[in-house]
Amino acid sequence: MAAKAKVVLTDYVWESLDVEKKTLEGLAELVPLQTKKPEEFIAQAADCDALLNTYAGPITADDMAKMPKCKIIARYGIGVDTIDLEAATKAGIIVTNNPSYCIEEVAEHTMALLLACARKVAFYDRLVRGGQWAVPPGKPMFRLAGSTLGLVGFGNIAREVAVRAAAFGMRVLYSDPFVKEGQFKEPGKKMELAAMLPECDFVSIHPPLTPQTRKMINDDAFSKMKPTAFLINCSRGPVVDTDALVRALDSKKIGGCGLDTTDPEPLPDPHPLRGRDNVIINPHCAWYSEAAMKGLQAGAPGEVRRVLTGEWPVNVVNKAVKGKSRAGL
Repeated sequence: MAAKAKVVLTDYVWESLDVEKKTLEGLAELVPLQTKKPEEFIAQAADCDALLNTYAGPITADDMAKMPKCKIIARYGIGVDTIDLEAATKAGIIVTNNPSYCIEEVAEHTMALLLACARKVAFYDRLVRGGQWAVPPGKPMFRLAGSTLGLVGFGNIAREVAVRAAAFGMRVLYSDPFVKEGQFKEPGKKMELAAMLPECDFVSIHPPLTPQTRKMINDDAFSKMKPTAFLINCSRGPVVDTDALVRALDSKKIGGCGLDTTDPEPLPDPHPLRGRDNVIINPHCAWYSEAAMKGLQAGAPGEVRRVLTGEWPVNVVNKAVKGKSRAGL
């Protein structure tokens, strides 16, 4: 009987591993860890056949060299910015993600933050909790219908936001160099970012985190926004230059922001973004719902099972690895 494969789980944020165990049952031994950096899991992963990964990283070429048997790194989430994809391809390691498990949740959360900013929901809640019952402290407020939403990136989640925003009567613009005008049925007019920002009452961030998008919302971007505009970020914290955001808020270059993701995470306490009446901060929870959790937990182990049984996985990020992977696929 062939020996079972070894699958190392670098870290996880759920209570039970029943899904992983059931998916890999009879095929692989699961070694669950709770680590943050490769140096904390590499000893266990040195002889692994597959790596399941949530947040621990960054996983570099040097780390991959220390896992000579590893055939696949399967991420539970959507982003793969913590994995050196070029190095993985060179090493013959397949990298997968889970691109669809929380599209609706993040789109809904984006709208929730947008509405909370527009209607000052969190501000008024704090006001009432503090014993004050009054409308004037929240002024000015503006009608959502007829206002303009600018989407930075027009991928799966952003397009779902566009549909929801249009239902509220908002005008939708988007900036995405990889999307052509009219390519998708969802509402939205394509514009260059620099031309779009001055028109927006709300700017919502949705690109993947890459070297090109890191800190793309910077001093220059904030200087182009309306002084009443709100920034919404449910993508990746480092897409926004945090120091520039603080400067924009201090100088009243924008009206405020709603952040589900920050740079760094968790946001230190104290921090200049904390404690502001025009800033809403959530702890990177936009992805979560009970339904999304099921999809999240099943995705990565399913990809590992496919590779270990000789199948090409569904959601491969580094497609160039095909034909030269360690798995022989």
